[in-house]
Amino acid sequence: MQIQPIHTEYDYQKALDRIEEIFDAKPGSEEGDELEILGILVNEFENRHFPIEAPNPVDAIKFRMDQLGMEQKDLSKLLGSKSRASEILSGKRSLSLRHIKLLYKKLGIPAEVLIQESEPA
Repeated sequence: MQIQPIHTEYDYQKALDRIEEIFDAKPGSEEGDELEILGILVNEFENRHFPIEAPNPVDAIKFRMDQLGMEQKDLSKLLGSKSRASEILSGKRSLSLRHIKLLYKKLGIPAEVLIQESEPA
């Protein structure tokens, strides 16, 4: 198959179909190289046409808490008070720079996600 740029949905689907055909190709083989190049082209097309927005800060905090098995009381200890944790999780209070630093350092939530504006509750 001759590799071509992906400009349309049709091109995109054709590339996905070909990837499925050669998915188990041996790395370094002709088909393996084709698979690698098609993967790059598909990824670029998806990034341009189907961008994934970062989660809002509150959703990111809740998701990370769930991953770590944390409860609101655990977040309260980290942030200093029950009411502060409750207000942040309900969207009634914005994150301060101190909160952002704590959540980044202690929970590993990317700072760029935490500094976004949350939608008002």
